Amino acid sequence: MKHMKRLFRPLAVICSVIYIMSVFSCKDFLEINPTGTTNQSTLATQTGVNGALIGAYSLLDGWDGFGLVKGVANSFYTGVSNWLYGGVTADDAHFGTFGNLPDGEIFETYRYDGTSGLLTAKWGMLYAGVQRSNDVLRVLAMMSEGSLTEEEETQIVAEARFLRGIYHFEAAKLWKNVPYLDESVSFSAGNYQVSNTIPVWPMIEEDFKFAADNLSSTKAEVGRANSWAAKAFLAKVYMFQQKYNEAKPLLEDIIANGITPLGVKYDLVNYADNFNPTKQNNAESVFSVQSSVDNNSAGQNGNPGDILNMPLIGLAASGGTYMPSFSLVNSFKTDPETGLPLIDTYNDSDMKNDMNLLSTDPFLPYEGTIDPRLDWTVARRGIPLMDWGLFGRYWILFQHIGGPYVNKKCFIYAADAETTAASNEGWALATANNYNMIRFADVLLWAAEVEVEIGSLDKAEEYVNRVRARAANPAGWVKTYINDADPGAGNTDTPAANYNVGLYNGQFKALGKDAARERVRFERKIELAMEGHRFFDLQRYDNGSGYMATTLNNYINHETHVAGFTYSNRLGVTFAKGKNEIYPIPQVEIDLSISNGEEQLKQNPNY
Repeated sequence: MKHMKRLFRPLAVICSVIYIMSVFSCKDFLEINPTGTTNQSTLATQTGVNGALIGAYSLLDGWDGFGLVKGVANSFYTGVSNWLYGGVTADDAHFGTFGNLPDGEIFETYRYDGTSGLLTAKWGMLYAGVQRSNDVLRVLAMMSEGSLTEEEETQIVAEARFLRGIYHFEAAKLWKNVPYLDESVSFSAGNYQVSNTIPVWPMIEEDFKFAADNLSSTKAEVGRANSWAAKAFLAKVYMFQQKYNEAKPLLEDIIANGITPLGVKYDLVNYADNFNPTKQNNAESVFSVQSSVDNNSAGQNGNPGDILNMPLIGLAASGGTYMPSFSLVNSFKTDPETGLPLIDTYNDSDMKNDMNLLSTDPFLPYEGTIDPRLDWTVARRGIPLMDWGLFGRYWILFQHIGGPYVNKKCFIYAADAETTAASNEGWALATANNYNMIRFADVLLWAAEVEVEIGSLDKAEEYVNRVRARAANPAGWVKTYINDADPGAGNTDTPAANYNVGLYNGQFKALGKDAARERVRFERKIELAMEGHRFFDLQRYDNGSGYMATTLNNYINHETHVAGFTYSNRLGVTFAKGKNEIYPIPQVEIDLSISNGEEQLKQNPNY
């Protein structure tokens, strides 16, 4: 059984009951009458309903511990980071194990369809989360009057609706046309065959609005949602619908007044701290999915989505699946004079790398100017990898398939490994690295987008510069080792590469709205690289324009013709406009939705 997260451990016993109830009661998603389950009425106590709420939180990471919903082998692909669905299918990364994991391979080549077991698993995990959120509301309705104060009841309802909003929102990002299930939908009510032809956005908005209006601004437990997190998710829903007028006041309020559950005002922190388990839940964390490994859970409370991306035990080799693309790395090149991104020319040539070189071959890293965020995002040869040593060819198992780079944001520090990493079946690592579903940099860059569309280009530039100023601060740069042979001895004050980041100085207004829009989008690309957002950002930018297809087909053309390296498995691949912007509805769910001979779930266009 999956243990609860560190922050909620006191209620683990109750959650074991809720876990069993929830998983089995949503088997086939309300279409099979549950047997041998705990009766919800027996949980209609203060302890029981809080346990149910914790059970709803526990699926945020995409790992259920037993595989009852999705199968253990699929847990690597159902994690909250969406590294496969949000990164590999975009221009962030390659799937680096072609032939070894064919179920994942089909995503980079856009050959998936409704029969994909991974999509079925992801759907199942998200709707299990919906079911658990609704279970909370059902149990609450069974409680006797006076069991909770009015404020306690309001907070529970608001948290449950917040979580229900997240699970539906995640589904809508992937499939767009999804069914919305509230607590009134159940097997016993006979109304569980819900169509996906009704727009889901208004219901998701209502859940987040209720949460924003009713959640308290602070919480005793840092992992719980507060009102500001709900406002941020509501703003994000608006951004996905191009509702800029609605998003603008929310974003301005969050920037001016937003605080974390522990009452700390939102702000940007040292960039690397966002990916360090010992420094997480900081001022930049708007809503973070909690992970822990030091609780006798064999790593099952750790970050499950990055297990395939972490190094093998002993860190002898690494990064088999989520391998940064050449194009992504090129995106971090900067103009040597201004320190600004090379938005129009970054992909004209590839940054120097060690592709096809032996570990014994001499190599000097790229000497041109770059944005320092590159070396906290990507592990590349000759650059310090935290306190593990200089990164090199010997770290990579699949360079010939995925390229010479490794995702760095999922790594932990060697000095902290005893408390931040756990062996999973003796071959991979689960870590205590939280996943920031929304961090404050997200909010600033959404606000910049809004200002480009309906506000001031100068204000948009101001928001972008706030993010770039953090990157420009030498205190946050990767530094060389005091002794390359002893990385644990610490670092010098010397930058590990030729870092140069400049601020915009009136370029947004001078160049105009279209150019300003591209600069905001490019800033999101590099700021949030390898965090699973890129596919969905391109999706919402597109809005039927073909922008996403053009961007990704240009990317595919570049990656399949990189000098000295040909992605033979990807030759001839095309991102199809009007199809690949969203994923196919799992066919098994469509088959199960048949009522009176008619499918209630309709397949997405062109699948």
